Amino acid sequence: MQTLTPSPLTQAAFAPFGDVLEGAGTPDKLINQGLCGRFHDRARLDFGPDGRAGISIFDAQPRALPYLLDMVERHPDGSQAFIPMHEQPFLVIVAHDLGDAPANPLAFITNGAQGINFHRNIWHGVLTPLASPGRFAVIDRIGDTPNLQEYWFTAPWQVHHPV
Repeated sequence: MQTLTPSPLTQAAFAPFGDVLEGAGTPDKLINQGLCGRFHDRARLDFGPDGRAGISIFDAQPRALPYLLDMVERHPDGSQAFIPMHEQPFLVIVAHDLGDAPANPLAFITNGAQGINFHRNIWHGVLTPLASPGRFAVIDRIGDTPNLQEYWFTAPWQVHHPV
């Protein structure tokens, strides 16, 4: 079995796959009479010509490490953002694209205050909270055409605890 060890989630490491959503550091703007910091325009949302943005709530069961990664998916017609409604870390898995198959998966663990936005057509693992509650606001494409492709690995990967 192939193994993966997650790294801390950073914008630099995650940039080829999407955006890290966090309000860390100094806000870009102060609004509401200076009482609210705005971390402006943190994600490139993309819903294609035949879709629209939708906000859903997901309630996922927590998983544990080591975690068996046997399938990844992608959404060819739209981006998909996950914003935790808790302050628990979650596992994020992405993979490079080799035509119609994923290659070289990478695993990240959020710091509990980060969300993510997968860009359109990026291979990624399923929503994987590591603790309860597993509740997330999800912003993704709503449309009449299918927007999901799955890839099942012939040799699964095992994601281990970070060192």
